[in-house]
This record gives sequence, structure tokens and C-alpha cells, in this order.
Amino acid sequence: MFIRSERLMLRPIFPEDWRELFAGIADESVVRMLARVPWPYTADDARRFCNQPRGVDEMLFAITLPGEDGAPLIGTIGLAPSEPETAYELGYWIAPSRQREGYGSEAVGAVLATARALGLREARAGHFVDNPASGKVLRRWGFLPDGQLEQTACAGRGGRRVPALRYRLSLAD
Repeated sequence: MFIRSERLMLRPIFPEDWRELFAGIADESVVRMLARVPWPYTADDARRFCNQPRGVDEMLFAITLPGEDGAPLIGTIGLAPSEPETAYELGYWIAPSRQREGYGSEAVGAVLATARALGLREARAGHFVDNPASGKVLRRWGFLPDGQLEQTACAGRGGRRVPALRYRLSLAD
């Protein structure tokens, strides 16, 4: 599946994306904000990620920025089934060189519009408390805090449990 937004193209992740993915995510400031990505992040980690099979119900996209010189990969975004069965977990990251330009928010909006069109019912997301920018993006798209402060394991911080805020969004509206 491909999704076009105002400035971005969201597309499947291909095995040959590993170099660009590695260049964007292999930064401790990015990895420490993601629960499941290890630090240090290696080229082998990037290759494995780009080659791993995806679940039928999982939506995972390379966030690319089309332009005159191609369409560089600037991040990834996905929705994957979670508990309960009707909910999907949203996750995303943007390369440091492209942060604070609204690309993360634009990608979230595009994925949520697609999820609604596909009939998904609920999205969930979270962010570590030391990443308030992610919370701002989630609230912009209608996510509501569920009042939970969860101690969440963070692979990028050596598996340490870090406080995270959790959010929900009804996609049925």
C-alpha cells in the first residue's frame, strides 16, 4: 500500500532501504525515544528490520520526501494490532535532520485517515515523558490521554523501565 500526503509518500519498506534507514535512526537521540529499538543500533539491525516479514494486519511504511533528487527515507511509521483485538498501536520516528518540520505529524494524519478508510476502530499510542513533542503530535490528531503513566521497557536505554504516557483514539468517529 502507498499513501500520498501533501509533502510525503508513505510506501512499503524494501530490503534495499536498510542504508537510508540506518542513516536516519542510528542516532541515540532517536533510539532512546523508541521502546523496541536497541542501542547501539547497527547496520545488521537495519538489514534485519528491512527484511523481516510483516503481519497481514500490520501497516508499516517508509516515510519518504519526494523531490527533484529522488525521495529520501526520513523515517518510518506503522500501525500494528495490539490488545484488545480491535486496537492498533501507532509508532513512528523521524530522522533528526528532518525533525521539527511537521513531517511526523503529517505522516500520522495520513496513516490515521487510511486506518479510518479501512474500518479500523481504535488506535493507541504512547510516548516517554521526556519526549513531549510526540505527545503534542498525538493530541493534534485527537488522541486522548488515558490517564495512565506506564513504566515501559526501553531497549534503547538498556532495557530500563521509563515512564510513558498512554493515549487512545477512536477511529470510528
